[in-house]
Amino acid sequence: MNDSPLTTTDLNSILNPQADQVFFSEQINGKELSEKAIESTLRPQNLSEFVGQKQVVEQLQVLLKSAQKRKDFPDHILFAGPPGLGKTTLSMIVAKEMETDLKITSGPSLTHAGDLAAILSSLQEGEILFIDEIHRLAKSVQEMLYIAMEDFRVDVVVGKGIGSSSIALPLPKFTVVGATTRAGLLPGPLRDRFGFTAQMEFYTPEELQKIILASAIKLNILIDSDASLEIANRSRGTARIANRLLRRVRDWKEVNSTQHKSISLQDAKNALLLYQVDNLGLDYLDKKVLLALENKFSGGPVGIKTLASSISEETDTIEEVAEPFLVRLGFMSRTSRGRIITQKGQDYILNQERQ
Repeated sequence: MNDSPLTTTDLNSILNPQADQVFFSEQINGKELSEKAIESTLRPQNLSEFVGQKQVVEQLQVLLKSAQKRKDFPDHILFAGPPGLGKTTLSMIVAKEMETDLKITSGPSLTHAGDLAAILSSLQEGEILFIDEIHRLAKSVQEMLYIAMEDFRVDVVVGKGIGSSSIALPLPKFTVVGATTRAGLLPGPLRDRFGFTAQMEFYTPEELQKIILASAIKLNILIDSDASLEIANRSRGTARIANRLLRRVRDWKEVNSTQHKSISLQDAKNALLLYQVDNLGLDYLDKKVLLALENKFSGGPVGIKTLASSISEETDTIEEVAEPFLVRLGFMSRTSRGRIITQKGQDYILNQERQ
């Protein structure tokens, strides 16, 4: 077995737009990869490869090309939207398009101003600093970031008490790319320092189908077109979920091999039935929430903590995983008195009981 690292050339050879069919393999091009490494290989490498988010991509192209023509650096960029829509991927693409290095950190990991100062002082001119979950930055870190983004300097306090003094350390010009799932939690002064804010939208089934087919080529998976659309329809408008479901359907197919070499529509349905993902994309957790609202609380209203406790789940899990999708489908509603199930949600439960 060849143990050499996977190269860009290897990946380019995998992604062949002319290939309609490729076969299962536990390896990619002879290289054994971890699940995390596989997810990395599925990311598009440039804006032309990126599927969906058409308006955001066009805006980014203008922003980056104009900066390149001026031989300058792009304004600070903020990507806002639900998880799994490509915020991190686009941040990586920004660095590639600008032919510069990307340094990655996250809001929760920067607990003190000194943590940010250490990162900022290590930046080279033109580099990209990507901060995931930027809305979770500590207040002291936010205040340091304001100055660094606007004036490209860090104020360091030397000494203590009356004898202390502040020294301004200049920084090379750089670009901050922030990602947030809760833009409303960003303080105004920080939000205003981003020259470009991109609001990420959910993907259409057709866009997700293109993503699934491209990922299938990269993962050496043979899949029928109607099967890829079936997976897309159950992916909750989210690229990350689409790629995850594709890998789980692949697993099912490898264990339940049939005469049909590629993943068929029926294969996809059988696999997703096993993983309890229905034709709308609802999973076991979503159904537990709806059933609890209807059967334990007579449709609501009920507080989120009480609801979470009733199904032995964390409050954050309900609020961040199940609730946004149920509200988007119109099955559940948030009111000032608590969560309630809607008529549409009750109809869904009734239909499930009849099946």
